Amino acid sequence: MKQNKVLMLLGLAMRGRNLISGEFQTVEAVRKGSAMLVILAKDASANTKKLFTNKCSYYEVPLYEYGTKEELGRAIGKEFRSSLGVCDAGLADAIIEQLEMKG
Repeated sequence: MKQNKVLMLLGLAMRGRNLISGEFQTVEAVRKGSAMLVILAKDASANTKKLFTNKCSYYEVPLYEYGTKEELGRAIGKEFRSSLGVCDAGLADAIIEQLEMKG
């Protein structure tokens, strides 16, 4: 159930134009301060994980690993996506709440 809820919230963020995807756009959003949350696919490359770990740490943006590239892409109606940035504080909080739920 948790998984469906997170993916549903990501789809909602996409439809509301509060989500950016793709490595370059996500890094830009983190740098500009518009990303409130970054989600990385668990199967993202080591270089991608290092890049986002460093950027999100420096700019103090929460970073979570969740799902696969295919699952993230499907949730937002696109091809494979290894990184997503949520640009709405309320949606970011709701997604973090779901990601941190145990069980």
